[in-house]
Amino acid sequence: CYQCEQTMGGKGCTKTGVCGKDAETAALQDLLIEEIKRISQYASKAASLGASDREVDMFVTEGLFSTVTNVNFDPERLEKLIRKGEGLLQKSKKLYTDTAKAKGVEAEEIPGANAFKLSPDREGLVNQAIKVSVEQSISKNGADVAGLQELIAYGLKGTAAYADHAAILGKEDAAVYKFFHDTLSFLASNPSDIGKLLETALKVGETNLKVMGLLDTANIEIYGTPTPTPVKITPVKGRAILVSGHDLKDLCELLKQTEGKGINIYTHGEMLPCHGYPELKKFKHLVGNYGGAWQDQKKNLMNFQAPS
Repeated sequence: CYQCEQTMGGKGCTKTGVCGKDAETAALQDLLIEEIKRISQYASKAASLGASDREVDMFVTEGLFSTVTNVNFDPERLEKLIRKGEGLLQKSKKLYTDTAKAKGVEAEEIPGANAFKLSPDREGLVNQAIKVSVEQSISKNGADVAGLQELIAYGLKGTAAYADHAAILGKEDAAVYKFFHDTLSFLASNPSDIGKLLETALKVGETNLKVMGLLDTANIEIYGTPTPTPVKITPVKGRAILVSGHDLKDLCELLKQTEGKGINIYTHGEMLPCHGYPELKKFKHLVGNYGGAWQDQKKNLMNFQAPS
C-alpha cells in the first residue's frame, strides 16, 4: 500500500500497514477500484450522451471513499461492495446502450470493462487483485507512469470523500460525478502520456477545490460560520464518547441524542474543527478534543479513558 504519507520508511507498506491495514484488505481495496473503473467506462459514455444514474454515481463516489486510508478495514464489507459493483456494472452498461439506441447512436464496444469475471470466493478475489496492484503497474508501466496514475487515483479518492459528505448534506454537482467517471475511464485505458497524466492530475486538484467549496457551503449553511474557539484537551469527569472521522452531521445527531443524559462528547483528529461551528459548540456536553492526527487513531482509541 502506497497511498498515504505515513507508509513504512516513506516507501510503502509491504507486509502490514502502519495504520493497521492487512494485506487482504489492501488487495480488496485495489480490486474495488478496478471494479469502479469498469463501471465508469460505461457511465462516462452514458454521461457524454446526457444520461446518468444516481445509484451508479453514488456507488462510484462511495466506493472511492471506502478505499481511502483509515476509512474501511473490513474485508467482508469490501467484498460486498465489490459484488454489488458487478450488478452496477451491468446497470451502467445498459444505461449506455439504451441511451445510445434512443439517440440513434451506435454503442461502442468496451472490451476492458468485461475483461474478467469476479471469483466466487474471497481468496480468488485477492488473487485477482494482485493482478491490478501498484506493483504490477510499476512492472508494466515504469515508476513514473505508475506513480502519476496512482496520484490521480488517490486524488479522486480524497475528492470523493468530500463529495460524499457534501451529498449527505444536500449539496451535489452532476459535473463532479461525470468527472469521476471520465477520469476513472481514462485510468482504465492505462494511459502512459506523461503530459496528459500531469494535466489530468491538475484537473483532479481543480475539481477537489470545487467539491471542498460545496462541502464548506453545506457546513456553513447548516452549522453556521466557524470562528476561532478554545478547545479543552484535558478530560472532564463523567461518561464519554470519542468521535473520529469527518462527518459533522453524524456528530450533530450524536450531540442531539446524548444531550441531557450525562454523557460527554470528545472529538478526535480531523473532528477538532467542529468546535468552531456555532450550531455544534452550543452543545455544552461537547467538552473537548482527545488525541492527535488519524495515524495515531488506533493507539488513541485504545487508550481513551474518561475519568469517572
